[in-house]
Amino acid sequence: MNKELIVREIDSLLDTYCTDCFLKTEMRQKGGKTFAHRFCIQTCTVGDQLHFLGEELNKVKQNN
Repeated sequence: MNKELIVREIDSLLDTYCTDCFLKTEMRQKGGKTFAHRFCIQTCTVGDQLHFLGEELNKVKQNN
């Protein structure tokens, strides 16, 4: 995968699933911004995919 493709995939995921996410809004109301962020990173499958793509992006940057 190249850098541009990974960044496009990340943007697509964020635009499709994370913008106006009901769960994120609920988590923010219940526990605050940090709680919601932790939920997205640890529990959400989209967050898991974003984490994977971030690691791939780091690999591409290291190889250049």
